[in-house]
Amino acid sequence: MPAVRLNAYLARAGVASRRGADELIKAGRVRVNGEPGALNTFVAHGDRVELDGRPLEPQALTYVVLHKPAGVVTTARDPHGRPTVVDLVDLTARVVPVGRLDADTTGALLLTNDGPLAHRLAHPRYEVEKVYEAEVEGRPDDEALRRLAEGVELEDGRTAPARVRPLEPSTIELAIHEGRKHQVKRMLAAVGLPVRRLHRSRYAGLTVEGLEPGRWRELEPFEVERLRGLLRAQPPGSAGSAPG
Repeated sequence: MPAVRLNAYLARAGVASRRGADELIKAGRVRVNGEPGALNTFVAHGDRVELDGRPLEPQALTYVVLHKPAGVVTTARDPHGRPTVVDLVDLTARVVPVGRLDADTTGALLLTNDGPLAHRLAHPRYEVEKVYEAEVEGRPDDEALRRLAEGVELEDGRTAPARVRPLEPSTIELAIHEGRKHQVKRMLAAVGLPVRRLHRSRYAGLTVEGLEPGRWRELEPFEVERLRGLLRAQPPGSAGSAPG
């Protein structure tokens, strides 16, 4: 195992998120090789890490694609008691979602405990593609499709060009690589096409084919390698911001 920051090690061990791990470290509850851990402590192979005197081991790296159903929030826990995507994934390893989908949006969502990979996938510089199917009010005309394809002016700036194609009279497919908050809904509203239903059919090449809403599966090794290869091959870009 290459050396990793202590909070990442704790997250891999399944005890907390990185932010939660920082709080454990600051509270003095974590020791590394018998010494109190610090926020800038790194852990390498062979180091002994303890939480409240209990030795920890990092969990095996796990990667899951979930067919997110409507009404479920994309977070590890919800203060309002709503069901979360993590509740749906029954695994020993603690996985967290990569990016976000709105509660009423369905479709492909990746969850993992591979922090570095998750961070890169969510980072705009890698321009990871997200493909959506949107059922809208009204019928998209050529002008609306052109505007979406060329980029739409929103309150936080113009969107990058997108791939757009009609699927049915009131349904279009929209492929983007940015991830601004509510971006797809805002883009469609800006061209006079409010969204009735939104489904993410593909994320970084992953689909929910064969998965009913609420069901999930672990990725095959070749799929994990494809994700890593996507990040190795993708030159740094200049896309927007975080979740999709």
